[in-house]
Amino acid sequence: MTLRLGTRASALAMAQAGTVAAALGAELVPIVSDGDRSSAPLASLGGAGVFATALRAALRAGEVDVVVHSYKDLPTAPEEGLAIGAVPTRADARDALCARDGLTLDTLPEGARVGTGSPRRRAQLAARRPDLDLVDIRGNIDTRLSRVGAEDPERRLDAILLAAAGLARIDRSDAATEFLPLERWPTAPAQGALAVETRAGEEHRVSRLDHRPTRMAVDAERGVLARLEAGCAAPIGAHAFFDDGLMFLTARIYRPDGTAQLTSAHAADADDPDVAAELAVRVADELLAQGAADLAPVGPGAREDHA
Repeated sequence: MTLRLGTRASALAMAQAGTVAAALGAELVPIVSDGDRSSAPLASLGGAGVFATALRAALRAGEVDVVVHSYKDLPTAPEEGLAIGAVPTRADARDALCARDGLTLDTLPEGARVGTGSPRRRAQLAARRPDLDLVDIRGNIDTRLSRVGAEDPERRLDAILLAAAGLARIDRSDAATEFLPLERWPTAPAQGALAVETRAGEEHRVSRLDHRPTRMAVDAERGVLARLEAGCAAPIGAHAFFDDGLMFLTARIYRPDGTAQLTSAHAADADDPDVAAELAVRVADELLAQGAADLAPVGPGAREDHA
């Protein structure tokens, strides 16, 4: 019997789920969520986790056998009765600037209008270029890109920030005028990674797609969020990678207006089976000790449905 694979109905979601469906020989089943129907800011809808709710409901109801999420959109709390059966090899985790006339972040003119719907990106932009006019935007990638250099002055933006992985998945990497380096511009925990979710006990149906280094890296990054009890509006970037037998984890938390930031970085033996969890605790605890709760909505009471 052919596996039924549920995914959001957007072009990006269909493209990224299509690669998983092809690997599994599965049939794609588009599912529309409240987040897809609404143009309201994500934070007002309960965070990016709103996209996962409809997919998980279909999985629980037996309407599909597997669902694919952008891993960065999933709440960090385990979901009873469900399991992440596979985390495929991660795509590019960087953010990409898409600007008119080939401009970069440093060459955008003073007062340039830059669009983003992400509190993290907003804080990072404000920290790097406090002179910019930041505009809250929603919509699919093509809709956002259409605003760059648009003739209508109400819609016109000089640039937008998007995930490099999303651009690549719909063959629009050519729209990027600058890719921002992770060491200076950490992105959302698990950005660029996919989560293939099944009902608990059925992980074997997708386990061949699991890429252990990717799973370890995103577990560490998401572990920081969980330990911080971060709300969906918390501007936090994290980046984990491997080098010379070690796993490195860096996380940075910003004041929402970009006027202050805190960073923690640690490394440990990559062969330690608990390395991801241990690094997440060390990094998060150091951020809290430095005063993270004074900068952003983290700590007890801050956590929402989406972390």
